This record gives sequence, structure tokens and C-alpha cells, in this order.
Amino acid sequence: MRNVFGPVPSRRLGRSLGIDLVPFKTCTYDCAYCQLGRTTNRTMGRKEWFPLDDIMCEVEEKLSSKPDYITLSGSGEPTLYTRLGDLVEGIRSITSIPIAILTNGSLLWDTEVRRQITGAQLVVPSLDAGDDILFQKVNRPHPAISFEQMVGGIADFRREYRGTLWLEVFILGGLTSLPEEAMKIAALANKIAPDRVQLNTVTRPPAEDWAVRVPEAAMRELALLFDPPAEIIADYRKESTNDAFTATRESVLETIRRRPCSVEDIAGGLGIHRHEALKHIEELITQGQIEKTRSGETVYYRCPEHNNIKE
Repeated sequence: MRNVFGPVPSRRLGRSLGIDLVPFKTCTYDCAYCQLGRTTNRTMGRKEWFPLDDIMCEVEEKLSSKPDYITLSGSGEPTLYTRLGDLVEGIRSITSIPIAILTNGSLLWDTEVRRQITGAQLVVPSLDAGDDILFQKVNRPHPAISFEQMVGGIADFRREYRGTLWLEVFILGGLTSLPEEAMKIAALANKIAPDRVQLNTVTRPPAEDWAVRVPEAAMRELALLFDPPAEIIADYRKESTNDAFTATRESVLETIRRRPCSVEDIAGGLGIHRHEALKHIEELITQGQIEKTRSGETVYYRCPEHNNIKE
């Protein structure tokens, strides 16, 4: 699988060219809401997971697509990539397209990690809980990561960083959607003082079935608990008007009509990145054209008329 994918449509970043820096589901967290499923390699071990030169070659090949942002995120936690600073510097040497880093924020207590990402124009860390109890429930971090350490790292980075920082808060129904819990997060966000607070919730099939979406009306009420009010980025609309994106979505649907498929089946069969496959799956589920099911530990997607998983 190539490391660079897209551009894919992003509600907040426009046409986003993604860069995958770690192997699939290599992360410091095992978030209950993750669209990619359970973390299979929960680690704090940083290394050059893929050769930097190979990634730079892929980026150069894709620049002609003229994305709005080059986004470092992918299939796990991007700050686990030890040559992150070299990558940011390399990208900035060949293009003026802004770089965004989407991180869970868990390693920002590390001064070297903070140094490596200061060259990005936009950094978006996450804060999904207001105390350690829900941090353990929602994010399920590596045992060596404490709640206080994580929050302190984000705050330290905010003080040092001269670029734009948005704080993403993922809200789960029945947990962090409770006003008293959301207010704890809001108090921490006020101390961090990001340029924006953005609220998100479940819009794609999560790792755990109990990780449920918060309705839009409730999200609007929660947004008012933040000062200034938070921005809601959860996409309740779910319909892309991009012609190329729509064409590929039809290809995904035709693939699933033939037989139930996992994300990996779809990505491999159509030669697209798993994140692109997930975006198509999200819209097809919203339209009621496909549904999610499980066989053992594997999540499959099928058309409603399929009653059984076919091997």
C-alpha cells in the first residue's frame, strides 16, 4: 500500500492529500470510536517505519493534483514517525501547500516530538476526555501515558507553537456528551487556548458498538459550553458532490454488491487507500445502500439483501 493517498474531500481541509506514516493500526491509543477498528500495535516506540525518501517521491508525484492541504495522519499516530521533522522540512522545500498534522496529542510532552512538528502550518491534537476515568474508557492509552502528561504536553506545545492550532474533541453519546463531562473538557480547552475547538462524533462504524453518535441538536448545545463556542465538524450531511469521488463510490457499491467485503478487500480490489474506501463506505451507509456486520473479529460491509457472509 502506498503511503500517500488522495486528495480526498475533507470538510475542514478541503481537498486533502494524506500521508500515512505508520503501519495500519500502530498507535499510542486504542480509541473506542476509531473508524479503523481496534489497535493491533499499541506502542510508544518511535522509528522510521517507512523510508523517508520513498514518501517524498510519492509526495512529489502527487503535487500536480493541487490539494488544499498535505495532511499527515493516516492509519495510526503520525508522531510515532521519527523523521517527522525531516518530512515537514522536505515538503516545505518543494511546495507552498500548507501542511496539517492530525495527532492524538499523546506524545506532545516529548520535547523532540514538539520540535519536529513546529514546521507545520496547522496542528490538530485531540482531547476527548476531561479526566482520567473517561480517558481510559474512551482513548484506552498505552499504560505509560498518563492523562495529566497528555494534557500538559498539549498545553506546552500551544505555548511554544507559532502556527495555527485547532483542538479536536470527539464526543460519545452517554459518556462525554453528558454536560458535566463536556464542561470538564471545556475547562481544559480554555487553559490550552487553541485557535479553535472542534467537536466531532461518530459518523463511521466505530471499533466498539457502544461508541455511539451524538445527535446534531445535542452537539449544538454542547458547543455552547466552550468559550468561545466550539465549531461542530461532524458531517451530518454525508454527501460528496465531487464527481470523481462519486464515481469511485459507485465502484465501491458494485464491489460490495458482488459479495460482502472488509475495508481491506475494497481497498485492495479497487487499488485505493483504506481511508478513501472508508469515506465511500460512510456515505453508502448513510444512504442505506450498505450495512455493517461482523464475522468473528472482522467487520464486513454488505448490501441489505445479503443475509450471510460469503467466504
